[in-house]
Amino acid sequence: MTTTIADTGTTAGAREHARAQAGQITDSMPVVPASNWPNPPADVDPAALTWAETVPGGRYTSKVLARGTRLRLHDVDGAACAHVLLWRADAPWERLNVADTVKVPWQAYLGAGHPLLSDQGRVLATVVADDSGRHDALCGTTTLAGNTAKYGDGHVHSSSPAGREMFVLAAAKHGLTPADVPPSVSFFHGVRVEEDGSLRSTGSAGPGKSVDLILHLPCVVAIANTAHPVDPSPTFDTTSVEVLAWRATADLDALLAGVADTEPEYQRAVANSEDVWAALS
Repeated sequence: MTTTIADTGTTAGAREHARAQAGQITDSMPVVPASNWPNPPADVDPAALTWAETVPGGRYTSKVLARGTRLRLHDVDGAACAHVLLWRADAPWERLNVADTVKVPWQAYLGAGHPLLSDQGRVLATVVADDSGRHDALCGTTTLAGNTAKYGDGHVHSSSPAGREMFVLAAAKHGLTPADVPPSVSFFHGVRVEEDGSLRSTGSAGPGKSVDLILHLPCVVAIANTAHPVDPSPTFDTTSVEVLAWRATADLDALLAGVADTEPEYQRAVANSEDVWAALS
């Protein structure tokens, strides 16, 4: 009998089956090289792409990105929640500090113009575009205990993995330990603080929304796409986030050219970043 599927019970059959998958793109894999991404942004040269990946709900990813990279996160179906961590690639003991990210700009809610600050007072990245407005820098990500209580499991290979567990694995791939995993920010699931101090979920802004960041320093970027800690849904409903990054030094240059017209706190944080970059260059 003739069959179109290789017999994977033999080494030769397994090899034939594996090689037949070459060139296929699924909804849960990075595209390498990124320039082969089938739907690049209209205003971006595909050759400039350095990262192109779809991350399903309950999965994580990470990448080392250069200074002057523009990173776009896209909520494909309206129920993504992209928890994000940043470490300086050349000095990973310097990392995202969510307390300073909220405190220094005098603003608890993330949006265009908001810096993501390190624990050394430097800007690691700035939010430069945002049509979602539903983000959070207050709650961090989910934990094994929290997801187990809410969904029945929170282990990485479960159907409801916790963000902290995924970040630990992402960090390990870059030589970092669980002690190197700080609180994260999250995009596409909003939270507001009520008058009594309680936290209220404002959910998603709907499908098709995006947020763009520009990196001021080379960073390890980790993304855990998992439910938000205060998501009111009793079921794990997180959907895919599309991740694209490309070389955009002109965008960073334009941002830096306008820094004199921004708040003094942002000016100082940018100056701190430029100072360390000048010393390294």
